[in-house]
Amino acid sequence: MNNNFKQAREQARELDRRDPLRNFRKQFWIPKQADGREQLYFCGNSLGLQPKAVKAAILEELTLWQERGVEGHFKGERPWTTYNDLLRGPMAELIGAKPHEVVFMNSLTVNLHLMMISFYRPQGQRNRILIEQQPFPSDRYAVESQIRMHGLDPAECLVEIAASGNGRIINETSVEDYLAEQGDKVALVLWPGVHYASGQLFDLARIATASHKAGALCGFDLAHAAGNVPLKLHDSGVDFAVWCTYKYLNSGTGAVGACFVNESHNQRVGLTRLHGWWGNDPESRFLMGSEFVPAKGVDAWQLSNPPILAMAPIRVSLALFQQAGMTALRHKSIEMTAYLEQLIRSELNDSLEIITPAEPENRGCQLSLRVLAGRDAGRALFERLEENGTIPDWREPDVLRVAPVPLYNRYDDCWQFVNQVKRYLSIS
Repeated sequence: MNNNFKQAREQARELDRRDPLRNFRKQFWIPKQADGREQLYFCGNSLGLQPKAVKAAILEELTLWQERGVEGHFKGERPWTTYNDLLRGPMAELIGAKPHEVVFMNSLTVNLHLMMISFYRPQGQRNRILIEQQPFPSDRYAVESQIRMHGLDPAECLVEIAASGNGRIINETSVEDYLAEQGDKVALVLWPGVHYASGQLFDLARIATASHKAGALCGFDLAHAAGNVPLKLHDSGVDFAVWCTYKYLNSGTGAVGACFVNESHNQRVGLTRLHGWWGNDPESRFLMGSEFVPAKGVDAWQLSNPPILAMAPIRVSLALFQQAGMTALRHKSIEMTAYLEQLIRSELNDSLEIITPAEPENRGCQLSLRVLAGRDAGRALFERLEENGTIPDWREPDVLRVAPVPLYNRYDDCWQFVNQVKRYLSIS
């Protein structure tokens, strides 16, 4: 082990000692290896770790159900009918929205379909949906099916913007150029906040502005952005956004998703939307009338009453974000990701390629890596890491994703990751 690498570990330990967020790690369950040691967990971009307070939060709701039965909807410290109101304020603060622009419901892809029913309304030659090349598969499946629902052909109406050259990075200029040339044919731009494979962070305001200039609407999938990077959804002019809460928001596998609709759409006449009774104005919801009276804001898109046991973990997680503060989390994220990047470049530059942008403003906490020896070597490295208690993430065809999450990862975790990769790749 060279002296510089030894010094890098001392640096990591000192950074951890000085970390103002270091105590948040104690509020999460860190999975254990077979020998009892904690895993090196870098997979919060796929499934965030469980906050220790989640169990008690779920038990509180179970107790309310046990003791009050149906009356839990209206009585108790947190009545179930207004449970969304407990969550929307903290989430609105986290993503830069107004509380009435945020609601928790369904799952991400279900919400994406509900949004496209409202915001993808092809007319004449304006019938295209613009997405990035290599989107998350569920998004592409949803987009294709929505196009077909309108009797159109995805081969003609689905447009994918590719990365520059042979790289993985898509410049926002490519989106602007396409919209400037073909914008009169585009009905909707659907874009990621952070690309799941490359880790690239996009400029939401820039894409939304270009979309609107071309006469198109603009929505975002924020699955890898919410809880990872600062967002200003309302000020960015985004029309809608959807995201899950089980990645950086640590709310449990398959947790309830969330949705944003800009308040500028509140007064739109004739807006197409699927209706359900929970989207009805709460003032008349329980009058059981036959006429749908939409609730104000994004609540009108709700279909059914909220699943309280699945929403309790969100309440716990959002409380942690409020305590930590997104400014402090982003600062640590930038510093810790830069530390990991520096180690990889100094110790593994001949073995690994970082495909995530180097500029902090163009990425979150994820670094996406390729093993230069090829896909098989990359897959073998991933499997060996996993077998020995280090948990990154693999995405086909050849991407190893490593996400040091500021709420619970340490700088020393990053050093240990690089040390393990060096050993497994037989690098002295």
